[in-house]
Amino acid sequence: MQPPQIHPLGDSALLCSLPAPATLAQQQRIWALAELADSWEEVSEVVPGMNNLTLITRRPVSDLATLAQRITQHWPKLNLQQHAGRTVEIPVVYGGSGGPDLENVARHTGLSVDEVIARHSGGDYVVYFIGFMPGFAYMGGLAPELATPRHTTPRVTIPAGSVGIGGEQTGIYPMASPGGWQLLGRTSLKLFDPSQEAPTLLRPGDRVRFTVERVES
Repeated sequence: MQPPQIHPLGDSALLCSLPAPATLAQQQRIWALAELADSWEEVSEVVPGMNNLTLITRRPVSDLATLAQRITQHWPKLNLQQHAGRTVEIPVVYGGSGGPDLENVARHTGLSVDEVIARHSGGDYVVYFIGFMPGFAYMGGLAPELATPRHTTPRVTIPAGSVGIGGEQTGIYPMASPGGWQLLGRTSLKLFDPSQEAPTLLRPGDRVRFTVERVES
């Protein structure tokens, strides 16, 4: 795989980016590079994104080119097996007040409500990165036939724990916020808890399975 394009972000950060589309293989290299770079003395923070990684240095670096060269040298030798994600089950109450868009997704996809639930809960998802808000996991693995566009006009407030579909992705709102995703249901699990040492329930590389707690009409 070709090395990432590397661009300076000011004098204290580098952006490493890969070409679209985002794939699991590319994300695995991003995670491996993040774990390696996090051990480098001059790096204070690593921020994985979709097909990209930002390295933030502890202080302004006069020679970012040297750091970029180190990234390029390590790229073909990255240990892709080092990042072993967990398997996390997310119980979901589908439909009812927590899933007001379940029937809308069924109409859009041409599937029955039961088929939408079966295919969504039957998927094997991988967390690509955390973004948008603390604890919000962007996941790959949604069945293509479930892809449904976001609402043209977002809702002003979506409850914490809402499980939805936005385009070709599925996700969970970790806290109440505005949002335009199609809501299928809700989980009682807490996705973000700042009082915990690891405040986010999900992390890049984790595998996620949605389980049917019950279905409400």
